Amino acid sequence: MGAIAELTNHPDRSLLIVEDDKPFLERLSRAMESRGFTVTSCDSVAEGISQIGKAAPAFAVVDLRLGDGNGLDVVSALKRKRPDARAIVLTGYGNIATAVTAVKMGAVDYLAKPADADDVVAALLATTSEKSELPQNPMSADRVRWEHIQRIYEMCTRNVSETARRLNMHRRTLQRILAKRAPK
Repeated sequence: MGAIAELTNHPDRSLLIVEDDKPFLERLSRAMESRGFTVTSCDSVAEGISQIGKAAPAFAVVDLRLGDGNGLDVVSALKRKRPDARAIVLTGYGNIATAVTAVKMGAVDYLAKPADADDVVAALLATTSEKSELPQNPMSADRVRWEHIQRIYEMCTRNVSETARRLNMHRRTLQRILAKRAPK
């Protein structure tokens, strides 16, 4: 309830939600409206950017992977049009590299799906002076290694040979690592 009280202090409660999962988009839109936001919803990058061109919202919740492109393009367009806007990125494909990229492009937070509406509101309204809690289950050393490899792989535009050279690793070893699931 504290987040809703905090929202009443904002003169502009406009929220843009860009999500291509229709049922999730509808549920999140209804939940955010019930928490006091004025919601506009879109299901594509093009539609989100078009909506920002018409009227840039104060808040945005953007899915990372959309059918017609990357949700970070929407975040970037929003920050160009309205630098004070607060945007968060939601994704089911979370990793450190994309989280860092999202924050560099202007997102204030990065949440993994499934995230409930209370988590979204808390992330949108959080102040920068608040410290986040220490994680209950920090990443294992194997997971940190895997995340690092994924980050370098993305930086090398998914080129296995170049990634292997930069990591000083045999190409076939890297291919085996990339073929496996992420460690816990």
